Amino acid sequence: MKAITVKMFTVGLTMLASSMAWAQYPEHPIKMIVPFPPGGVTDTVARPIADALGRELGQTVVVENKGGAGGAIGTGEAARAKPDGYTILMMLSSISILPEADKILGRKPAYSTTDFKPIARITADPTVLVVPANSPWKTIDEFVAAAREAPGKLDYGSSGIYGSMHVPMAMLEKNANIKMTHIPYTGAGPAVVALLSGQVDAISTGPSSILQHIKSGTVRPLAHWGDKPVAALPDTPSLSQKGYDVKFVQWSGIFVPKDVPAEVIARLRAAAKAVANDPAVQATVLAAGSPIDYLDADEFQTYWDADDALLRKAVQDIGKVE
Repeated sequence: MKAITVKMFTVGLTMLASSMAWAQYPEHPIKMIVPFPPGGVTDTVARPIADALGRELGQTVVVENKGGAGGAIGTGEAARAKPDGYTILMMLSSISILPEADKILGRKPAYSTTDFKPIARITADPTVLVVPANSPWKTIDEFVAAAREAPGKLDYGSSGIYGSMHVPMAMLEKNANIKMTHIPYTGAGPAVVALLSGQVDAISTGPSSILQHIKSGTVRPLAHWGDKPVAALPDTPSLSQKGYDVKFVQWSGIFVPKDVPAEVIARLRAAAKAVANDPAVQATVLAAGSPIDYLDADEFQTYWDADDALLRKAVQDIGKVE
């Protein structure tokens, strides 16, 4: 009995010491991995959020862009990071798509969704189909008609095969019975540049990465993949309104490696909630085109579980793409 008591006392002291050690978190700057190049949806949301998190946590949160493989390279690096809360991830809904795509392609996934724990959902926007302002298509029906008349002639850019810019376009192709040519880039930023320079005919992307170009009149939105109006684009119809039964939400969220201590997760959750409820931060993110649509970790996990199932099914429908 005495030995058991001593062992329990020792375990208690160890747990207390561990809790006290993390009580001072964070004690040095935090790295926020954005697994895409600068200029894309994730990067546009991540920078004001990282800045605000830094103020809330009392330490700088440094954004590091780790693009490539549609987001898999940076996400995989985040999954393998030391689980101490000093590496966090800002990722899109494609976090669910990429492992399923690797399986279809016969590759070992760079990570598993079970490698992460969610901290907070920050935004949730349907992607928007945009074309150059000097293109001949004024409506989504005109665009679809052109694609149907000349299969494979129209092309679209994306952040990579099976990425969150590829999947919604593939869904539209299937539903509308059209065929386009997919041109993958290393991220949303380069895909937007390709559209602006006339290298591709269209892209599907989140409002935040394209809104400034819509406002300047450089590109034209034809439709979006949501089920309710997009606040920044009230005159742009949804695809479902136009008779195309496809929906896709490009959400962004903060994640940490699964073994990060509970005390650290609690601290990050509290900071994320404070940031999401800050009117100044809300205004900054909204100005970029993506109103904050916050969910705390538990609600976010439930939402993610359901979305994960839908996205995996969408990738399976697309099948193997070389």
